[in-house]
Amino acid sequence: MFVIVGCLIVLCSVVGGYLLEHGNLSVLFQPVEVLIIGGAAVGGFLISSPMKVVKATLSSVLGVISHAPYSKQDYIEALMLLNGIFYKIRQQGLVSIESAVDDPEQSELFNKYPKIMKNRHTINLISDTLRTVMTTTIAAHELEALIDTEMETYLEEILQPSKAVNAVADSLPGLGIVAAVLGVVLTMGKMKEPPEVLGASIGAALLGTFLGVLLCYGFVGPLGRNLEHGAQEKMQYLNVIKVALISFLGGSAPKVAVEFGRRVIPENVKPSFIEIEDALRQKK
Repeated sequence: MFVIVGCLIVLCSVVGGYLLEHGNLSVLFQPVEVLIIGGAAVGGFLISSPMKVVKATLSSVLGVISHAPYSKQDYIEALMLLNGIFYKIRQQGLVSIESAVDDPEQSELFNKYPKIMKNRHTINLISDTLRTVMTTTIAAHELEALIDTEMETYLEEILQPSKAVNAVADSLPGLGIVAAVLGVVLTMGKMKEPPEVLGASIGAALLGTFLGVLLCYGFVGPLGRNLEHGAQEKMQYLNVIKVALISFLGGSAPKVAVEFGRRVIPENVKPSFIEIEDALRQKK
């Protein structure tokens, strides 16, 4: 929603300011300039990006409008899921969750939280970590290093769309200059035309630079930063899962492990200690 609002503010500010200075709006309508800049930007993006990055970028860009950030309730549900797993392990041993870890979709424990079940990376982090503990004698510090390595790899993967979009943004001012130079070349061929024709042609040429800079700093660049914030938000969510898991597997009681997880939740969505206590009480 805010993405749409931001785009409208940019357009209204730029075009509105131009009209307030009694500018001719029809001069800004230059579809050929848009074709040159936009087409070259898309072509450059395809040249620089493998197919998996192209698909990931398109998916991420389309998801920007419908993206909902992690809420306080999302974090509470994650901690409640972990608390349920921890208590089951503490009471019945690691063997008791073997079937749930092997097939989370058929597990009653996991299916209490359908929203988390849609988050493949969260489910994989939990199940892979528990499976590793069940099948090896890995030490807590080694397990933490293993999870950190996995999360770094995942971060690099989910940052690829933002890097690709930022690369396109960086290219737009230069491509605007390309369009402007082509416009100047065309203008040079009209030197025998009257001044009003030359003026319109030069104005159209200069519009290429204007469009390139506007698209870079007003739309595509901010979109890239939006995608980067989304990637960091996913990592913050997974970090809460990691901290709680490491704490419990390192010997902490379930409630203490949940508190470790709660403490690293971002402040704007962090549930209070009382809210977690109430949620735990309702689950019993």
